Amino acid sequence: MKISKKDALMWFEFFDSLPEGEELSPMQYEIVYAAFAQIEEAVDARNEKLMSEIKGLKSLGGRTYYVGDDSKFAKGCRCCLTGTGLTAIRKTNKCNVECKFCYNYGELDDVMPIGEGLWEIGGTKFYEKDIDLLLSIQKKPSGVAYVYLEPFMEIEKYYGIIKKFSDAGVYQHMYTNGTLATEKNLKALGEAGLDELRFNLGATNCSDKVIENMALAKKYIKAVGIETPMTPELYDTFMAKKDRILATGIDFMNCAELHLNANNICNYEGENMYISRHGYISPIWSRELSLKLMKTADDEKWPIAVHDCSNHTKFARSLNLAEKEGRWFGASNYGSEFTEVPFFAFLPVLRDDSFKFLTEEKLPYGYNPGEILL
Repeated sequence: MKISKKDALMWFEFFDSLPEGEELSPMQYEIVYAAFAQIEEAVDARNEKLMSEIKGLKSLGGRTYYVGDDSKFAKGCRCCLTGTGLTAIRKTNKCNVECKFCYNYGELDDVMPIGEGLWEIGGTKFYEKDIDLLLSIQKKPSGVAYVYLEPFMEIEKYYGIIKKFSDAGVYQHMYTNGTLATEKNLKALGEAGLDELRFNLGATNCSDKVIENMALAKKYIKAVGIETPMTPELYDTFMAKKDRILATGIDFMNCAELHLNANNICNYEGENMYISRHGYISPIWSRELSLKLMKTADDEKWPIAVHDCSNHTKFARSLNLAEKEGRWFGASNYGSEFTEVPFFAFLPVLRDDSFKFLTEEKLPYGYNPGEILL
């Protein structure tokens, strides 16, 4: 069903007006999914055009795209996309900044703790002393990542566990907003065996202090880079400070396509959005900015790898993890982060005269107002 924008808007305005929790009929969902497909098809066409203009675009087996030096493509991403997946280690439930793109936006004070002296790995609680037992029983992962929320809030607690995994030959990367990094703790991380540190530059909109800390990190940690959701604010500030950022000696930049959940979506209300494979909902400009930045990096031959960490990449990541877990063919945990369709989020793009569907047809009989049988 190649629904027109006009009909899609009419129906989405109606669906948005329904009481919360009211279930749609299968025929109404056909309309919803037809509109999603039309929006996504148009977004894909725009992105494919941008990708075609990047002369040095490379692919990691079709799982993701990047430009630049192959050797600088983040090994943590290779572990995630081709290894045993992204094994998250969780410890810190606090953060010292609040970003409007954060998945925990508005609830940072309500995030449950992991537990005193405990670490969460694979959904299970471990003491540091349990890591030897874990490694002796289960096959070690190709890599692990320290996430949730800002590790540097209590970074001194991380050194011991990092050393254990380092001694076991497990690749380790960590995420930080970079504001609490110091020469002392960066040196200690390097000595403990952390392989890769990723700075979320968007958290501070490329603050000079964090840029300085990236240069410091390169003194002690082998691989240092940027991973941040691509937003217009980040793009503009990054380009203004580009030369200074690249001069820090970083190895890579992961341009994450911003996807939204119930906590942060209202911070982007009014933006043109799409939904990828009925899963992640993202502002359309996010991946476009990634591809635009990648083209500049390729044209100017930046000395780093720039990675298009898109919704497509997240989909491939989930498929790879399911395969490594021995799950059935086609299994994946990729899906929507909303319990109900947030119809309001798609009204702006359907009202935007500059956003065109590729092809449109009249609704078939039975799908117009007054014709649907509920």
